[in-house]
Amino acid sequence: VPDTTSKINFTDGDTKFDTNGVQFVINPNDEFGLTRAMWFKEKQEATVHIATVGGPNVEPTMRKALAIGADEAFRVNAEPTDGFYVAQQLAEVVKTGGYDLVIGGRESIDYNGGMVPGILASLTNMNFINTCISLEVDGENVTAVREIDGGKETLNSSLPLIVGGQKGLVAESDLRIPNMRGIMMARKKTLTVLEPVDGLKATEDIKFDKPAPKGQVKLATSVDELVDLLHNEANKKNNKNTKKKKK
Repeated sequence: VPDTTSKINFTDGDTKFDTNGVQFVINPNDEFGLTRAMWFKEKQEATVHIATVGGPNVEPTMRKALAIGADEAFRVNAEPTDGFYVAQQLAEVVKTGGYDLVIGGRESIDYNGGMVPGILASLTNMNFINTCISLEVDGENVTAVREIDGGKETLNSSLPLIVGGQKGLVAESDLRIPNMRGIMMARKKTLTVLEPVDGLKATEDIKFDKPAPKGQVKLATSVDELVDLLHNEANKKNNKNTKKKKK
């Protein structure tokens, strides 16, 4: 996904995202999942594979995940234009690999669709826990904590399982930065390119709009001026909004 510090622009009449000058990073929700997967590798001798849908431009980011410690990578050679299409491609990878635990981010921070993990679970007929902030595996049994409105919920499940992870799945201080040894080893690890299977693209981006520019800031130099601005400016804005509604 684009780094949050990148300047976002669109091309072709605001119908396509402009990637020029954009720095790409591992999706933060996926990074929490990858870090938890590394814990399972180190504590329970799990094997960690990563998979994504995209063109050759995503490979540097995949190599970073390999440098962090993933064992092998799979790239489905297709444009990820639709969440349902992406889930179909990943479902084929999961079925072929015979995985018993799939940890993904609950959503990407660019399009914020939040649909891929759930659709993937449906297509693979696997158990599914979303907004996961804690995950423990003991044999075939799983204990997870997920975030819900107003609190947390503890769930018991079993493998095979798909998890939609997020911040809290591991502590931010546990996130890993690839070291030189990891970077060198990542160059030798297998990154397999898979051709896409036939899939349905159920949605299409018609147009993107940037947020409206922020208005000018007025700086108050005294408490009296601040009170006056809050009183009068707020009334003006409320009156304008009321007139708009009446129209």
